[in-house]
Amino acid sequence: MILPAGYSDDARALWNAATALNRAAAAVSPAAAALPPMLFFTDPDRTPRPWETAARLPAGSAVVYRAFGASNAVETGHRLREATAGWGRKLLVGLDLDLAEAINADGLHLPERAADQAARIRADRPGWILTAAWHGSSPAPEDLNALILSPVFPAGGASAGKSALGVAAFERHVKAAALPVYALGGVTPANAATLAHTGACGLAAVSAIQSAFR
Repeated sequence: MILPAGYSDDARALWNAATALNRAAAAVSPAAAALPPMLFFTDPDRTPRPWETAARLPAGSAVVYRAFGASNAVETGHRLREATAGWGRKLLVGLDLDLAEAINADGLHLPERAADQAARIRADRPGWILTAAWHGSSPAPEDLNALILSPVFPAGGASAGKSALGVAAFERHVKAAALPVYALGGVTPANAATLAHTGACGLAAVSAIQSAFR
């Protein structure tokens, strides 16, 4: 999909890089073809009004809503569902199965420590998109649709104190994985294109996507 007029140059750079990665990955692995090229990860501190960004995302992208136990999680979740449902955008929820069901989400994103829950969730929700954080140290459950590997570049938030993988190490992990892999962590419009040919199935970001799609 080509973005219509009205989007910023930064938005186009991110989306073009994401869709190019997805097309290349799909040519090798049919499983990647069904995945969103770009994931917008929410964060209570950095994305206080995530539904506004969600409403601007292109069709085919997805939101990963991480509520982290917020008291208004259901309200925010419904706003995100309204911004995504019927607009060709997917909505995943971080870890919280009850919240995902309450807002009629399209899937779940699991932290690496909970990735072993994928088989049970898949049995109950065969149509859901299931992703999990992964750092390349152990095999990931086959019941997942994709892995999120981070931080690729120096990043903020929870990854601020972690060493960046760099493009070469990221590519090695992608090629060793048995599932499609997204790049997360410090991805920006300026560096997104450097991930071409790494084999990633798409891009994921927090602040960069919020800034680009405003």
